[in-house]
Amino acid sequence: MTWQNWGRSESASPVRVVTPASADEVATAIADARRDGLTVKPIGAGHSFTGIAVADGVQLNLSRLSGLLSVDRELQQVTLAAGTHLHEVPALLAPHGLAMQNLGDIDAQTVAGATSTGTHGTGAAFGGLATQIVAVTLVTAAGEILRIDASHELFNAARLGLGSLGVLVDITVQCVPAFKLAAVEAPEPLAGVLESFLERSAAPDHFEFYWFPHTTTALTKTNTRLALTEPSVPLGGFKRWLDDEFMSNTVFSWVCGIGRSIPAAIPSINRLASQLTGDRAFTDVSTSVFTTVRRVRFREMEYALAVEAIPEAVREIDRLITRKGWRISFPLEVRVAAPDDIWLSTAYGRRTGYVAVHRYVKEDHHEYFRAVEEVFRTFGGRPHWGKIHYRDAGDFATLYPRFDDFLAARDKLDPDRVFANAYLTRVLG
Repeated sequence: MTWQNWGRSESASPVRVVTPASADEVATAIADARRDGLTVKPIGAGHSFTGIAVADGVQLNLSRLSGLLSVDRELQQVTLAAGTHLHEVPALLAPHGLAMQNLGDIDAQTVAGATSTGTHGTGAAFGGLATQIVAVTLVTAAGEILRIDASHELFNAARLGLGSLGVLVDITVQCVPAFKLAAVEAPEPLAGVLESFLERSAAPDHFEFYWFPHTTTALTKTNTRLALTEPSVPLGGFKRWLDDEFMSNTVFSWVCGIGRSIPAAIPSINRLASQLTGDRAFTDVSTSVFTTVRRVRFREMEYALAVEAIPEAVREIDRLITRKGWRISFPLEVRVAAPDDIWLSTAYGRRTGYVAVHRYVKEDHHEYFRAVEEVFRTFGGRPHWGKIHYRDAGDFATLYPRFDDFLAARDKLDPDRVFANAYLTRVLG
């Protein structure tokens, strides 16, 4: 069997695949792997673009570890099995009047995969998904089943552990009462958005923007949180299909194909796309606003910078693309997040902005990504653990104040590197 990730940037041919249905079965699979001298890696939805989930030994398929395990209505906390997909969570929480506090724009990932790699949404007052975790159950290399909460010394290692500390079997999440979002999406001059970015990104609950290279227009998205009792003004069925399915997937797939065959056409296509998309307002339940369906496959690099550095970083990427004469069809995405205290979080200890760059799956991404990464490095950027980058452990020792503490936690929980693979060896040593 050959496994591939969604972005077709990584593949693996594991010795065997195990599909456990309990923590005890996970422990047994780990013991069997150690007996046979094999490493162990769990997989979720395969939405990481790096090799973080590549399993050359035993691949743990967590699809049977799925669903809502418990609800504490008073504390508004829920425990989800690790293999539960984010797109399954709204229906599980709705009967209890709860929702996740924040989400990214893709919900195909599992809760364990998303939190373990540092997935985040946008909003200056909101941290990444891992900040919503209040406890985890982890099966260690020794087969020990650990319950780790805020009272445990390794809590801020286990909440975002890159799959290097053990196998997550369930996650307890701090939820909030279900809510709606009033969404306003509008094209604006890029120069003005960058000039006012610090104010724009801090004022509303959620703010982000996209920018198609070769244009001067930013497509802004501003979301305001509302009580669930507020009236809904959803997009009509046809309008949602037209914008989010036909234009964003079907037409964009055609555009990417044309751009690959005729690169010179990309600037004109991008200018047209900026004029035809991103101008609408609606109000709906939070999950219907936060997330979208992405069917056009791509590769992605994303870096976290101090929020103050975001405008100049975007300007420098614009200058870089012009200087190199590249033709880039995919937009840049810019978001923000609150600081946190999770040891390997890209937002550790600082107000953070994120810039993501993409390339169509059938295009070579390396030259573009390597050059853009050099821009990010000059601003002290930290790469997303689940998205393509070229950094190693020597870099991270200077980027993360608690990096050595995390390595000590890894030495304690997995001294024999049962959960290692080539990617983790590169980034953790």
